Amino acid sequence: MTTQPLASDWANLQAASLRRTGRAEWRTLRAALVLVDAFAIAAAFALAYIIRFETDIPLFYAQTETPLPFYASLVLALIPVWLGIFGLYRLYDFNSILSGLDEYIRVVHATSMGMMVLIVVTFFVPTFVVARGWLVLTLLFSALTVGLGRFAMRSVVRLARVRDKFVTPVIIVGANEEGRAIARHLNESAVSGARVVGFLDDRVDVGREVLPGLRVVGMIDDAADFVKRNPVSEVIVAASALTRNELLDVYQVFGLREDIVLRMSSGLYEILTTGMRVKQIGSVALSSANTTRLTLPERVLKTAFDFFVAGLAVVVLAPLLITIAVWIKLDSPGPVIHRRRVLGTRGRTYNALKFRTMAVNAEEVLARYPELQEELNRNMKLKDDPRVTRSGRLLRKTSLDELPQLFNVLLGQMSLVGPRMITPEEADRYGQWRFNLLTVKPGITGLWQVSGRSDLSYPERVQIDMSYIRNYSLWLDVVLLARTLPAVFKRTGAY
Repeated sequence: MTTQPLASDWANLQAASLRRTGRAEWRTLRAALVLVDAFAIAAAFALAYIIRFETDIPLFYAQTETPLPFYASLVLALIPVWLGIFGLYRLYDFNSILSGLDEYIRVVHATSMGMMVLIVVTFFVPTFVVARGWLVLTLLFSALTVGLGRFAMRSVVRLARVRDKFVTPVIIVGANEEGRAIARHLNESAVSGARVVGFLDDRVDVGREVLPGLRVVGMIDDAADFVKRNPVSEVIVAASALTRNELLDVYQVFGLREDIVLRMSSGLYEILTTGMRVKQIGSVALSSANTTRLTLPERVLKTAFDFFVAGLAVVVLAPLLITIAVWIKLDSPGPVIHRRRVLGTRGRTYNALKFRTMAVNAEEVLARYPELQEELNRNMKLKDDPRVTRSGRLLRKTSLDELPQLFNVLLGQMSLVGPRMITPEEADRYGQWRFNLLTVKPGITGLWQVSGRSDLSYPERVQIDMSYIRNYSLWLDVVLLARTLPAVFKRTGAY
């Protein structure tokens, strides 16, 4: 194949507003991070000094004089040392910058190592004495201030990426179902930092549009020539699209290059969101899929947040819960709580608790309306449901019927924020995506709750759940919780 069509295809891709992040942009970002870190470290040292020497906290020994000149000189000497340690912990490495929770963990490790260096110096140089209280406070504050600085920079870059800054052009080798799924995920996320510019594939005609705006721009053998002639920074291989020999050929071309990042998919796009772990057994490196979407630190933080907020809510809302229970009992015969058997993480079933909103003979009532039964089978929801009681209508409109699920959260079965809960029968409607759905706990609220709720079509609900799972962060949970109350008051899609 000649090179002219490749250059022409690239010109078309450029016309579609796909641009390359220059090296200068990343150098600017790295320099900005160094300055932010230096300022954050200095702020931590200053805060520790003020609390230790300028306050009368009984925890610390009284100081006869304020040793400001000594500590000011010490801080000026330590800042470049700490920045060097940050570099050793790859906090300025391209692949570690803006990597989310992993970056913050590296910050904690790096600041701890910086403090350890200072402690070692005080041990081997007896004349070098610093206040222990200042050391402890510095460690705490430095992790906090550096983390906040990194979070601020992350927010700035996310906003810049929406405007097509700090993005990396990517070519995908393999235009099969997995390759297309990877491309959709990367390009639909404005803040992913990656922009897919096209596909290379031997089994699809060159020039064919396989996704809106994305075409096959060459064959696999053209990969080296395409990357040489066009500003592509990363090559992603959809493993399921290539034979073993083709995979080896691609690796031989890009595997040892320093200017191109070669990434290989898991080969199972249905479980892309969970990530993979690699373990070497003997001399063989083997990979396995994670059974949960969140890492251990993410699960710990999310669980602690859930327990704290849910426990506080149960205490505060106890009078309301009791009032609703009495109202339901007086309104219609039957139990106050309805138990619905649903799927949790890893496919385990549990009883989701809700205030009963239907008559106890709900199935008999629905049998009188065959057209409504058909609508229920199609959408899993009814807009005008004859089974709902008088109290149930208001509870559903205000979402108060879901308050008992706070106890599911305290039992560890649910989360405050997550994808919609589904029944075992409903799981089949998610198709291959059900593997992703079952890697996180269902939520009382979620992205679906603030995006239209029952007014959404079923495929739209599935895509919204997948979007939450792919883009999870604790900050996203906080934002969605804050947006839930206005969504409930608007009552959009609530029935």
